[in-house]
Amino acid sequence: MTGWQTLFYKEVLRFWKVGFQTVAAPVITALLYLAVFAHVLEGRAQVYGDVSYTAFLVPGLVMMSVLQNAFANSSSSLIQSKIMGNLVFLLLTPLSHRAWFVAYVGSSIVRGLAVGLGVLIVAGLFAQPSLVAPLWILVFGVLGAALLGALGLIAGLWAEKFDQMAAFQNFIIMPMTFLSGVFYSIHSLPEFWQGVSHLNPFFYMIDGFRYGFFGQSDVSPWISLGLVGGALLAVSALALHLLKTGYKVRH
Repeated sequence: MTGWQTLFYKEVLRFWKVGFQTVAAPVITALLYLAVFAHVLEGRAQVYGDVSYTAFLVPGLVMMSVLQNAFANSSSSLIQSKIMGNLVFLLLTPLSHRAWFVAYVGSSIVRGLAVGLGVLIVAGLFAQPSLVAPLWILVFGVLGAALLGALGLIAGLWAEKFDQMAAFQNFIIMPMTFLSGVFYSIHSLPEFWQGVSHLNPFFYMIDGFRYGFFGQSDVSPWISLGLVGGALLAVSALALHLLKTGYKVRH
């Protein structure tokens, strides 16, 4: 294999070699969230009609795991390569900026979906969410992982040390993920906070993904698809521009 395929293969192997840390650990973390929140809020939280809270929670945790791990894959790979100094070997290759983008974002999609599938399988021991529209599940899973993979690429290019990357993840990615309706339906919020939630792009990824399981959502899945697709195009364009100009990698 040559070009982007080789780099993609290398990036997949990079996280798969330490699969217990990169795949199994996030699955266990999601399982702990499910056990705690389901125990505390089952029968107390109001969600879609006759859908149990535990079943409602499963798609949110799956998508949260997909997004966080897709971001972590591309961002951690770039920052590690920059700090360890082995990024120079990639710079010496004739790979285009498009090849870099496809390889890094593609491997992020693979890792995100692998973790999400693991969470879904394990969470199935607690609740069995229905699969009303599997195509919507796949579409939002792939788009969400691609969007966060591209965002992780931007963060990895921007950061110059690990604490900058940690700040990006802790003050931007984590809050937006947790405040996107993973653990609740936004219709249970006061009107002001419902409006704030509609400004969060992560909300549309999770809401559209959840629609594929129950056929119900807080907003139309077509609106969510349009907004997520638009965000993906914008973030991808920025990532490609930074790669093309060699931002913080071609000193």
